[in-house]
Amino acid sequence: MTVVDGRGVRASVWEPAAGVVAQAVLLALLAVGAGLYPVAWLVGAGYALVVWGLLAAAITRSGTPLGPAGRVTLARAILVGGVTALVTMNLIGREAPAAVLVAIAAVALALDAVDGYVARRTGTASAFGARFDMEVDAFLILVLSVNAARSLGAWVLLIGLMRYGFAAAAWAAPWLRAPLPPSFARKTVAALQGVLLVACGSGLPPQPLAAALAGIALGSLSWSFGRDVLWLWRHRPAARPPARALAPAAEVAERVPV
Repeated sequence: MTVVDGRGVRASVWEPAAGVVAQAVLLALLAVGAGLYPVAWLVGAGYALVVWGLLAAAITRSGTPLGPAGRVTLARAILVGGVTALVTMNLIGREAPAAVLVAIAAVALALDAVDGYVARRTGTASAFGARFDMEVDAFLILVLSVNAARSLGAWVLLIGLMRYGFAAAAWAAPWLRAPLPPSFARKTVAALQGVLLVACGSGLPPQPLAAALAGIALGSLSWSFGRDVLWLWRHRPAARPPARALAPAAEVAERVPV
């Protein structure tokens, strides 16, 4: 993890504020080009402010600047804000243009491979950057599952909620917080979720096919999480036996042969 001095951290804290401005620009463009309603605009703006607040707090706590890869992830977060606003339009009964929603979500998903590459190429990989990337991914999947659930049913929400359910379980079971070994299968399944959910929510596949695609997404994600939980269970720290209390002196004296 890269640690910078206090002045550098303070500068980095304000760097994500540019993301709020960029989010406002994107929402304004969507208002003009996609007929974004004021309530959806407000949801997108609120999302941007929350992301900036959490990001600034994380930078201050970790002492890690945003960096080149973090800026790519921030761009993805801005696009996710646009997706969130468009899905809000759908939820209030004002259908957002499917082509615009699919295009923005597709770019956000494609950039998921870019930030990791940039981090490796620039030598700026950090635990902070990985966490930021993971949370942006998780929220995008949640929003896309909400959009798909409108036509397929509430069961699709399990796809978006699984990551948050795992995080909640980790508070009760600390062994779930242990780091996992790298896995190509895990990365493939994670990438598959976004692609399938975008397809399901686009309205292009007939409903039976869309339901089948969502079922594949849920099944593969359940398998991936189940495999990781099993690995963490098998490698959890062994429970330490409770320390024996010292016996009273009288009891010890009775055990000592005369």
